[in-house]
Amino acid sequence: MTNTTAHTSTDAAISAPATSAAATTDPTHADTDRPRLVVLVGSTRRGRFCPVPADWFAAEARAHGALSVEVLDLTEFDLPQSLDTTPDVTALGERLAAADGFVVVTPEYNHSFPSALKTAIDHYHSEWQAKPVAFVSYGGMGGGLRAVEQLRLVFAELHAVTMRNTVSFHNYPTVFGEDGTPADAASASAAAKQMLDQLAWWAVALRRARAEHPYST
Repeated sequence: MTNTTAHTSTDAAISAPATSAAATTDPTHADTDRPRLVVLVGSTRRGRFCPVPADWFAAEARAHGALSVEVLDLTEFDLPQSLDTTPDVTALGERLAAADGFVVVTPEYNHSFPSALKTAIDHYHSEWQAKPVAFVSYGGMGGGLRAVEQLRLVFAELHAVTMRNTVSFHNYPTVFGEDGTPADAASASAAAKQMLDQLAWWAVALRRARAEHPYST
């Protein structure tokens, strides 16, 4: 869970389900008193590992209790690289627009983040604006943190606010057990809580600000 640098990492070293095991929508998502959090599964690669940390983090976020949690898996949406508008683009856009904050779960591919994730980000503009974004990353010795640092630049351009704290899993094939739980569960949960505390504060503050003073670029 510490910041290190190392060689390029992928997320195909160990197999995982092709789709997220977490329920797409938390039954409490309709609770309008709590800010709405979207956990975005950012890898679409065959044999991807991404649903494992995404499902783990979604469970941590639900247990935290400050946010209403929805998991969105990019494999469920066909988003054209041409950035044309399609029914899937519209459907995902509506889900993002309804969110008050985001957690992007990403691997590191060749010192960066997946192209499918960049396509998904580039399809939208106002949906990201004046909202907090946090990151869960995984990789080799670098823990996916180079992907996160590049994502910070992208979201800054979109007028989003990125959280200082991240949750990163280094040498991830050795980190998670067969049940999808990190080996050092206490440390991972502590890192998740710190990040969720920051995210919840910003989600409340920015939701109020957007309501009182609509954001413009």
